[in-house]
Amino acid sequence: MIRRNYPQWAAAGVLLVLLVTAPLFLDQFPYQMAVITGAFFYAILASSWSLLAGTAGQFSFAHMALMAIGAYTSGLLGRDLGTSPLTGIILGTLLAGCIGLVIGLLCLRLRGAYLALFTIAFSEILRIILLTEFKYTAGSNGLSLAPLYAGITARAEYYITLGLLLGVLAFMSWLTNSRFGLFIRAMREDEDAAAAMGVNIIHYKVLIFVITSMIVGLAGGVFYHQVGIITPNTMELLQMSLIVAMAVIGGMESLFGAALGAIVSRLALELLRGINILGFHVELGAWRYAAFGLVLVFTLRFAQNGLLFPIVERLFPRRARLATIKKRVNKGGQNDPA
Repeated sequence: MIRRNYPQWAAAGVLLVLLVTAPLFLDQFPYQMAVITGAFFYAILASSWSLLAGTAGQFSFAHMALMAIGAYTSGLLGRDLGTSPLTGIILGTLLAGCIGLVIGLLCLRLRGAYLALFTIAFSEILRIILLTEFKYTAGSNGLSLAPLYAGITARAEYYITLGLLLGVLAFMSWLTNSRFGLFIRAMREDEDAAAAMGVNIIHYKVLIFVITSMIVGLAGGVFYHQVGIITPNTMELLQMSLIVAMAVIGGMESLFGAALGAIVSRLALELLRGINILGFHVELGAWRYAAFGLVLVFTLRFAQNGLLFPIVERLFPRRARLATIKKRVNKGGQNDPA
């Protein structure tokens, strides 16, 4: 018997309509539209990190560095060789994938914290190189990137980033529910058992790392061509920590949860720049990150599946995730109720 989830599909449809029609009401508020567009960009980063860490169990801190590789490659090619933004984005995406392949081949044969430590070191080394090689990268002044095309509007940038987010989510959702997704979840649960069942552990570890590297390289190229400039500060550890926190708040094992967590968190951080209390305007500045940290601590203590997980689970129930959780419950030798 086929179970039809009409309420969930209706809710998802309403959400999609709101996202598509939002620019019609935000045209008079360009700054707010830019903030929401940026939130979509963070949603791509957080959901792809969720695929890598939450689904495949590979804890990496290289996301922002690989994103910067995509953006810097496109910007440098455009400045020095006159390539079009589209060509630069494609080449930047491929280069990010190649760098991800090298990192994977070097580190993913090892277990434990080696990948995390290596990617922290890699990100810092790349940031310092971009910062100090002023002659080539413009250093702390930032590298200018041309617009995606002449005459692009804020509304077009919104739709491009939204379309990229929806496309990436659809691709990653298909991937996690495929045979490939079954293998990487099996590796996360028990590498030895997965290897004993014939799963090529190294092959799939490297492949998922390359895929997520290309996704963030693509996102970096597209987004920073819209922003118009990128600086090495985008690769600071704080920025990577924000991506991790957004994914954790939304739900590490849920692509849609991580994306929603990133959007809500990004908008909340923007709203907390300044608040009105009893008629007094208070500029929170860096203190807003302290409030964000408190939310993260609350999530880790009381909602390990993610603060937004219950909402996402009702809208986007995933059979594959439920099956994995079910196996965990029955691991202790209980009979499967199904």
